[in-house]
Amino acid sequence: MKLKDMMYVSLLTAIVAALGLLPPIVLPFTPVPITSQSLGVMLAGAILGARRGCMSLLIFVLLVAIGAPILSGGRGGFGVIVGPSGGYIIGYIIGAFIVGLLVEKFWNSLTTLKIFLFNIVGGIFVVYLLGVSYYAHVSNLNIGEAAISALVYIPGDLIKALVAAVIAMKMKKSYPLIQKVNKKEAA
Repeated sequence: MKLKDMMYVSLLTAIVAALGLLPPIVLPFTPVPITSQSLGVMLAGAILGARRGCMSLLIFVLLVAIGAPILSGGRGGFGVIVGPSGGYIIGYIIGAFIVGLLVEKFWNSLTTLKIFLFNIVGGIFVVYLLGVSYYAHVSNLNIGEAAISALVYIPGDLIKALVAAVIAMKMKKSYPLIQKVNKKEAA
């Protein structure tokens, strides 16, 4: 990986961590708080692409696992990864990859609406799929109960998906990072 790629990956890792400075919204009926960090997942994939976006979230999750207090509310440590929020946090990695993969695939015909839809697929659906499944397992709930408790996150995540789509489209027009990675550099 080139130094420039490492800088982009590090920058998005730092942005996701900085989004953790916003306090979480804790709800009385679920141990999984509402945070702004899923916005960073969508931004990483949509701006950096699959490989670099995934890598930025992988580094973020590894930092959390070793105890860096960079999750919203100053949380960190391996206990958070194996706790009720763990599936969502692990889902960040795969979600960023899926968003990036879709953005790369449709790069030449990209619109804000398409990025918004890609953010929904990778940044919401994939993250929820892992998060809800893991939360149900850890909390001894059936999958339906866990899924119903996750409905409260959808309105905010749709707003984050739209914000990330607008930002990513602006980046594509002003300073596109994805098209600068060609097949020779990726190998």
